[in-house]
Amino acid sequence: MAAALCWGAVGSPRGLRALMRCEMQCARWCLITSRKLYSSLYDPNEKTFEKLLIANRGEIACRVIKTCKKMGIKTVAIHSDVDANAVHVKMADEAVCVGPAPTSKSYLNMDAIMEVIKKTRAQAVHPGYGFLSENKEFARRLASEGVTFIGPDTHAIQAMGDKIESKLLAKNAKVNTIPGFDGVVKDADEAVRIAREIGYPVMIKASAGGGGKGMRIAWDDEETREGFRFSSQEAASSFGDDRLLIEKFIDNPRHIEIQVLADKHGNALWLNERECSIQRRNQKVVEEAPSTFLDPETRRAMGEQAVALAKAVKYSSAGTVEFLVDSSKNFYFLEMNTRLQVEHPVTECITGLDLVQEMIRVAKGYPLRHKQADIPINGWAVECRVYAEDPYKSFGLPSIGKLSQYQEPLHLPSVRVDSGIQQGSDISIYYDPMISKLITYGSNRAEALKRMEEALDNYVIRGVAHNISLLREVIIHPRFVQGDISTKFLPEVYPDGFKGHKLTDLERRELLATAASLYVTEQLRSQRFLGTQRIPIAKSKRSRWELSVRLGDGVYPVAVSKESSSFSVEVDGMKLNVTSEWNLASPLLSVTIDGTQRTIQYKLQILTKVAAELSKYMPEKIAEDTSSILRSPMPGAVVAVSVKPGDMVSEGQEICVIEAMKMQNSMIAAKTGKVKAVHCKAGDTVGEGDLLVELE
Repeated sequence: MAAALCWGAVGSPRGLRALMRCEMQCARWCLITSRKLYSSLYDPNEKTFEKLLIANRGEIACRVIKTCKKMGIKTVAIHSDVDANAVHVKMADEAVCVGPAPTSKSYLNMDAIMEVIKKTRAQAVHPGYGFLSENKEFARRLASEGVTFIGPDTHAIQAMGDKIESKLLAKNAKVNTIPGFDGVVKDADEAVRIAREIGYPVMIKASAGGGGKGMRIAWDDEETREGFRFSSQEAASSFGDDRLLIEKFIDNPRHIEIQVLADKHGNALWLNERECSIQRRNQKVVEEAPSTFLDPETRRAMGEQAVALAKAVKYSSAGTVEFLVDSSKNFYFLEMNTRLQVEHPVTECITGLDLVQEMIRVAKGYPLRHKQADIPINGWAVECRVYAEDPYKSFGLPSIGKLSQYQEPLHLPSVRVDSGIQQGSDISIYYDPMISKLITYGSNRAEALKRMEEALDNYVIRGVAHNISLLREVIIHPRFVQGDISTKFLPEVYPDGFKGHKLTDLERRELLATAASLYVTEQLRSQRFLGTQRIPIAKSKRSRWELSVRLGDGVYPVAVSKESSSFSVEVDGMKLNVTSEWNLASPLLSVTIDGTQRTIQYKLQILTKVAAELSKYMPEKIAEDTSSILRSPMPGAVVAVSVKPGDMVSEGQEICVIEAMKMQNSMIAAKTGKVKAVHCKAGDTVGEGDLLVELE
């Protein structure tokens, strides 16, 4: 009989819990309202809006609804047909479907959204981030209907949303800028010419973009041509605007941004910085506030330049000015996001401000309640973006599926989870793969990181691949702990890709001992008859079990003896004492090993001695020869197919392009050969592992 145990990275010796799940049991879960780590101060006499529509989905829609409830504002949610049962739909006072799953037909469908606004008589719209949050046409249409846009006016959106115009404005406002071409790049040939003039490497990016989409780094002419094509396609898909610009790529920088807040009365504040250097594919993964790198002088200089830029465009709302910072603390303007940023919770934690509340107040016309001297840095906050991604594939290729089990670590102190999903939710190919934002707060960085480590260990996610193992390894890595980071952290620390946590000998023994003890506990429980007087014909007097545990590529013999409420487990000739309450109905199980508590998640298999012997005769599955075939590494949609049967292709040549969660991925040939068959066409939806192309 075989049992499987989900196991993960071993936690620190300090009071932790073991997070386990035996596949043969059905564990219970509990959904807890997100704990807020920001100010709940609200003046009920300060009237704003009666009804507000959130033109977004997922965690940010839920986040806005929470503040609206606090302020006594009724909310309207919009949703696509596949989001009909989403959490944000259930949280809102009203919800209206605006179209089918594709974003162009739902969350980007301005006509449908405007119709909902009229139908529900919403007085204001909060756009969240992404989708229409930086679309000046949407803001203009709202203004023409007398509906308040919770964000800056159309002039600021136009000025800062266009990276070309924003760079020119930044120069005029005496903000440090990156050398580059200040116009729109017309085609691939012009892109190559400009790149040569600037000097490689260069950054190609969407003029109207953000969130890492429509961005490519090019080191030579060929990469410039390829980058121009992919960036323009992603920009058109994500923002409806395929214009691109090119600028010098600053190698090995930090990505540090300044949160600004401005009102309609000429007041503007900078709310300190956020360190956002841990990234993959130009998208942030771990953020923190404040930064370990900035001294007070540099922080003030960056803050003052950010405010100067905001005032130059008469900005009014919350916004973020992003900078690249080199090793000498020289900083350069990157872009301004005229919306609420994904990582805003860390700023709320250290300042005590509710940024959504401040945005609503400003939109209604109220002046800011604070002066620059009032803005503190209280403690330290860290945010991890929990994605439905496989971190072992390029640091995270999207994963889809249903959340069969889900429990947030809200029982821990100073933990905040911003999410828009629950157990049973579907993660689809249509939207961003983010599951949640996990935030921890501490009086200092060490405390915030320790709480993050514990929170990740106690996070239960089943049904989809997720990146918690990568997040945990990042925050405990010596370089990260020391603050020695840059945007190249992941490829530098994991040059061959992320391989997971490497167990020490002690961790391996503790893992094997706990797994074997849990297996025996389940076996003993299955022998009991509850709610009946049935008595076994023969009483079992067994007190010792000889098992084999398969961990990775190894199989390890383990002997388990039951001693009262604990187990004595022999591994590698050493005995370990394992105790627990053994509540198999809970996904969180506290286990003590030789007096030390652990938090662990991993995958392994447990076999009886007889089963282990018989397994030697099982034929091994022969690995598939992938040199002549191309399979999709992720679920997604086929954007383009570049070959047909009979074509000759070279090694490394593009075969097709797969788009997953709005990111385009080029699939290339593994060898030179002739195309035998093509099993997909543009527009097809494919799953992970689906056969795309065969070579002879």
